[in-house]
Amino acid sequence: MSYSKPELESVSKVIDRATIRRYAKVTDDFNPIHLDPEFAARTPMGGIIAHGMLSLNLIWQSLRKTYGPGAAEGACLDVRFIHPVREDDTVRAGGRAKSDAAGVYDVTVENQKGVIVISGTLTLNK
Repeated sequence: MSYSKPELESVSKVIDRATIRRYAKVTDDFNPIHLDPEFAARTPMGGIIAHGMLSLNLIWQSLRKTYGPGAAEGACLDVRFIHPVREDDTVRAGGRAKSDAAGVYDVTVENQKGVIVISGTLTLNK
């Protein structure tokens, strides 16, 4: 497959309380930082935060939207979680091709304020 598109198609999602709770159930991750407002308020996070992988998954969705369902096979994602995603944030994922490396994209997930919450590199199987 030829990976020649300059940008990955953008994907966005509202991360509301119901979405966080569904994700906790699917992943069996019931950490109170994600689910208990009173507990989460007493932590350094100062409130509920979404599971990091919930937002990270949007990068994979962006890749599949751009190149189809098989594009993720053999792909390598190297990211840093920079800021927490808060309840009721809207996050958007996408990527821009690196000019010096075919099939390699700088990828980000950012919130509705334009704050980058996840940043990294996606290398596609050639």
